[in-house]
Amino acid sequence: MSAIVKFLRKMNKKKVFQESALGETKLARKLNALDLTALGVGSTLGVGLYVLAGEVSKTVAGPAVVLSFLLAAVASVFAGLCYAEFGARVPRAGSAYIYSYVCVGELVAFIIGWNLILEYSIGAASVARGLSSYIDSLTDGAMKRAFSESMPMDVEVLSMKLAEYPDFFACGMTLLFVCALAFGAKESSTVNNLFTFLNIGVVLYVIITGAFKSNGENWTLSKEDLPSGNWGEGGFFPYGVTGMISGAATCFYGFVGFDCVATTGEEAKNPQKAIPIAIVASLTIIFLAYFGVSAVLTLMVPYYLQDEDGPIPKAFEYVGWPAAKWIVSIGAIFGLLTSLFGALFPLPRIIYAMSSDGVIFRFLGKVNPRFQTPVVGTLIAGILTAFMTLIFDLKELVDMMSIGTLMAYSIVAACVLLLRYQRSDVDEDLDHSTQDSLWKNIKEILIQIFNFRRLKSPTTLSGGIVAWEVLIFFLGSLALTACIVHAEEPLSNSEPLAIFGVVFFSVCLLLIMVSIGLQSPSKKELSFKVPLVPVLPGLSVVVNVYLMMMLSVETWIRFGVWMAIGFIIYFGYGIWQEWRLLRFISEENRRAAREINDLFSISKSVPTVLK
Repeated sequence: MSAIVKFLRKMNKKKVFQESALGETKLARKLNALDLTALGVGSTLGVGLYVLAGEVSKTVAGPAVVLSFLLAAVASVFAGLCYAEFGARVPRAGSAYIYSYVCVGELVAFIIGWNLILEYSIGAASVARGLSSYIDSLTDGAMKRAFSESMPMDVEVLSMKLAEYPDFFACGMTLLFVCALAFGAKESSTVNNLFTFLNIGVVLYVIITGAFKSNGENWTLSKEDLPSGNWGEGGFFPYGVTGMISGAATCFYGFVGFDCVATTGEEAKNPQKAIPIAIVASLTIIFLAYFGVSAVLTLMVPYYLQDEDGPIPKAFEYVGWPAAKWIVSIGAIFGLLTSLFGALFPLPRIIYAMSSDGVIFRFLGKVNPRFQTPVVGTLIAGILTAFMTLIFDLKELVDMMSIGTLMAYSIVAACVLLLRYQRSDVDEDLDHSTQDSLWKNIKEILIQIFNFRRLKSPTTLSGGIVAWEVLIFFLGSLALTACIVHAEEPLSNSEPLAIFGVVFFSVCLLLIMVSIGLQSPSKKELSFKVPLVPVLPGLSVVVNVYLMMMLSVETWIRFGVWMAIGFIIYFGYGIWQEWRLLRFISEENRRAAREINDLFSISKSVPTVLK
């Protein structure tokens, strides 16, 4: 029984940082707020900008794609604000992995960290493939024809489709960027800053020049103006408000990547201020770019004529400016290069944090004294990504990337709620006997649920109530979103049972939010705090859970396989390593105690200390 208790305590063990130790790190602190902002913008403003706007407007939302990006930006800002508070609270390398380790425990932290490795690997591989495809399209598919004829491999392995041909160009670009990262963060971030500024310059070029060719009638097309085909009803909402919301779910993935800023906690010069500023600034720039480009595109070209693979160059061809096509193409290449860098940058940092804690192999986090980077972890992560880039058809892996992202966002939002209402060193201390009596008295627990005593400082009881309410809120979000997703037809038919389910779970979530909001928050001062707590973190959880419920069954099966591999490493190495270390320390303590006992026995001056 004691072994089981120790096992559970190990999985729920939380990491504790002393304030004085937050500045200690083996990594080089060279990045400022501008570097971090450029990293966040560069890692996000790539494939989504040059592909997503055309695809969503043509088949899902029409001109209302601008509102789809707006809704997606709001959802991303919710998550970004939560990341910013945690970046101010725990400025260490590891992002959501460290955040959940501090707040929830080691097992949940490992799950998040393992998912982040998957997210960034697939994200980088997809960007490298996109870069290769984009350049290949400028050469009329020369690479594709050559490799498809000489090395075809269009097969399936374990129900997973491989690529039509090995993409050596994408693989080589991935390895090149990995080597650049291994030489140090500052040098590689300088190149990233340059590419990001060039990318933003091209975005401004598209918005300004495209405005001269804009035609407001493209937002007000009637159904009679549309060609034959399934192009909706015309107007600003050709596919209805539902199409606009569905487009927002797709556009949300265009904002994935800003969280790489939070992985730089041990390389930023002033992480408690630089990380929050960089996250908010990068999300603002990204939204303005998406909104401006999508608006100009749909005003230049009718939504049903948008090109799904390269909408911006095709739009300038359509309005009779072919020269602009090549300017935009060059900017797209720079944008994809910065996205590739931004997707690869966090990988070795996540591995470094996890290996330092011993939950994965420790040699992966060894910092090179010359370059001050985890070279081994960087190279292994790069080889993993390059291998995926070389052989996999990444269309089937994109949803797997979103699972890790959305789960990380949900955990971070939940952690903000938990930590905001837990006691800290600056809060008033209460008599421990009073706390014990509160736990034993059901009446007092019921009173504290809505804080009728109006306590001014958090207590053990109020913190425990918030913890349980956050868990129930997460489960309630699952139930609510399941009703919305899987009972869509009954809801559209106004069936009473479906409506009752949505209303019931919505009311339950609202009451939980009211209860959490009435609890006394911690008085600990932070350089940045999420506003409107608990509303914003609560909305973030609901939105993220909803998007996770939209994923396919096949995606969840592949996700399960990935997690099974991770659990083998965690339970076969991580826990076993710590137990072996604890046994070694315990044996050393017993040996030292026996030596002290022998010494005291000889002197006869003190009682026996060990029997």
